[in-house]
Amino acid sequence: MRRIALLILIPLVLGACANKGLRDLRNVSNGPNEFMIQPNKPLETPGNYSELPPPTPGQANLTDRSALNEGVIAFGGRPEAAGGPIPASDGALVQHASRLGVAPNIREDLAARDAKFRKGKARLTQFRIVPVDRYNQVYRRQTLDANREAAKWRRAGARTPSAPPAQ
Repeated sequence: MRRIALLILIPLVLGACANKGLRDLRNVSNGPNEFMIQPNKPLETPGNYSELPPPTPGQANLTDRSALNEGVIAFGGRPEAAGGPIPASDGALVQHASRLGVAPNIREDLAARDAKFRKGKARLTQFRIVPVDRYNQVYRRQTLDANREAAKWRRAGARTPSAPPAQ
């Protein structure tokens, strides 16, 4: 009886240890994307109902949030200047960053390359008895060991920030 209980209990305990979180690269759901949902700001009662702006059907409301504007504010920018020309103070930075050319479709190109890379790595990894972390499996050779990199730069004489001790 104990052996049967152990044979049932051990897989349950080991199965509870799995926590892949956001690192599972497979899309296993046909449902909505929870990251596309934006919460609204709380509703406010206006001081005077006769001074309200006219309604704009199909446009943004006063309580709608804008992730782009909030991101610009979080980094110390001005949302009204987000879609405009590049400020003169950032001209040297943009010129240096684009000195080797700018690819207009860089996101699509990188997504296609990444999909091709993962597909090539997944040829022999599709058959597993137990679930594995596909992220670590595919990108294992591209990871950096922070402590080893810091030690390498310190040996070369570069000033490096302190790092937490290795676990």
